[in-house]
Amino acid sequence: MSDGVSRAMGGGPGGLQAALPRELYVDPAAFAAERDRVLFGEWLCVGRRDDLGLDQPRRLAVVDVVGESVLVTSDDGGVLHAAYNVCRHRGAQLVASVPGAETVCTAAGSLRCPYHSWTYRLDGSLIRAPHADLTEADLPDFSLNRVAVDEWAGFVFVHLGAPAAPLAEAMARPARTLANYGMGELVTGLRFTYEVAANYKVVTENYNECYHCGPVHPELTRLVPAFGGGGGGIDWDSGVPHREGAWTFTTSGTTDRAPLPGLDEDERVRHKGELVHPNLMLSASADHVAAFVLAPQSVDRTRIECLLLFHPAAVADPGFDPSDAGDLWDLVNQQDWAICESVQRGMSSRSYTHGWFAPMEDDSADIRRWLLPRLAAPEGDDDD
Repeated sequence: MSDGVSRAMGGGPGGLQAALPRELYVDPAAFAAERDRVLFGEWLCVGRRDDLGLDQPRRLAVVDVVGESVLVTSDDGGVLHAAYNVCRHRGAQLVASVPGAETVCTAAGSLRCPYHSWTYRLDGSLIRAPHADLTEADLPDFSLNRVAVDEWAGFVFVHLGAPAAPLAEAMARPARTLANYGMGELVTGLRFTYEVAANYKVVTENYNECYHCGPVHPELTRLVPAFGGGGGGIDWDSGVPHREGAWTFTTSGTTDRAPLPGLDEDERVRHKGELVHPNLMLSASADHVAAFVLAPQSVDRTRIECLLLFHPAAVADPGFDPSDAGDLWDLVNQQDWAICESVQRGMSSRSYTHGWFAPMEDDSADIRRWLLPRLAAPEGDDDD
């Protein structure tokens, strides 16, 4: 990477710290290098297991992972497997897919290539190769190229490199801070899909600070006054209190839904949030959790799935209506995506070299602490 990257940790007057250099947000070549050296070496969330259709045995989901088409399957015993969507014979896709395509979910007993009918089990092992003189001993050498896959709290993750650490290690902090929300049991009650004209890092940096909340989110700061103060001194471990009389993220600050079981006294009236680099953002309220799964499409495009997760008993209620939460989240999201797109356009100016983090944005600097060591790692150490 350029000297700009190595200078990105520099300080300035007034406690300002230099943000990442322009090229990491606007240069397609820099994005390609970041994808290959960093993103493909990390655990990437691809969605909720039940939303992917993988909550039942003998199921198949085809997901786009930063331009790579990946098959995720649930075998006869419900065990998850993942592999590149590429036949080992001549490279045809087993399931037709294009970069950036929506997830394909279907029932499957096996995987048959439509080109020459090479057929694979759901775990990726080759069953038969018509007219090829392969012995039983040869078949293991022609299994699909496997991808690491794991699950945490109902979320499915894949890893396109050789994982240096288990998924549980990457999820250690949210596993601790959000333990009482029972996310593994929650189900999607409402979903929003957004196409945002901004680099994924612009989105995560925006999520990770509340310096912008006062100017950008007037409705949100009326609900959570602490967000209007620039974000300094917020106790995320204990949660952020709402205004008097409010206790959750809805248009009114209240709801007819019961708080999630298992929450402690603070969690029943406060809000928590976690960012898991590179592509999962979690916002936990007393009656629901908002999960944002980011799918980087290019240097300046990110698809975002916003999933509102509720207790299954709430969703099963004939009167279930998530619009009180959905209306607020969609409003706040649209405000965020608009300002992120404005930032992306501004970063594209020839006048822009890098930005600055103010002292109250120290958490946002995590993107530098997370990304720069990975970019600087020697070739071949991308998964360390």
